Amino acid sequence: MSGDIPSTRSGRSSQLKQQAAERAVEFVKSGMVVGLGYGSTAMFAVRRIAQLLHEGQLQDILGVPCSLQIEAEARRLGIPLTTLDEHPVVDVTIDGADEVDPDLNLIKGGGGALLREKIVAQASRREIIVVDESKLSPALGTRWPVPVEIVPFGWRSQAAYLESLGAQPVLRLSSNGTPFTTDQGNLILDCDFGPISQPAQLAARLSERAGIVEHGLFLGLATDVIVASMEEVRHLKRGGEHNGHN
Repeated sequence: MSGDIPSTRSGRSSQLKQQAAERAVEFVKSGMVVGLGYGSTAMFAVRRIAQLLHEGQLQDILGVPCSLQIEAEARRLGIPLTTLDEHPVVDVTIDGADEVDPDLNLIKGGGGALLREKIVAQASRREIIVVDESKLSPALGTRWPVPVEIVPFGWRSQAAYLESLGAQPVLRLSSNGTPFTTDQGNLILDCDFGPISQPAQLAARLSERAGIVEHGLFLGLATDVIVASMEEVRHLKRGGEHNGHN
């Protein structure tokens, strides 16, 4: 019997993630431009949007994908797509995160799409993040390194700069052992800073460095966080909290 418990818990966790993603999709209304985020939890939302479109419950939706992979999946599912050039303002974006602090600041980029994700987030009226409770943290950097996207030229000089800021940077590799490259052809350094006491100051230091394209500190961008736990789905809002499923 005990051997069935991990499988049962895993299934329950996946079910709650799906419920959380579908809760986020309730904020999508017909006629909206919707940012389609990246990651396993956000994928539940993409599939739910496609289902509602096929059933006719949603109409005239245009999606802005945050990665080439999500773009391909959205096309396969029949979600009409657009670009920020055509629609520079996004009504709502549903995305995932690697770490969430009590102020709803985020670390993102574990999947490597942080540049496009941040561009879409900054263009969004509402940024809804869907996570499981393991992503909640007392301080950013406690459980997850900060992904930093850098241009390939002179990348070791960026690694040295990040070390000077207190990081332990590691070049991200693909499964075949070669350097991971983003959709924009850049590299990623995963930077372990430990718990970050002043994320805004760190973000400013990262942004001022030539060769650093973008970083995974998403500060002040999330308006809502939908959290799946083993017991319930919670809705956290910037400036307050709504418990339960509603």
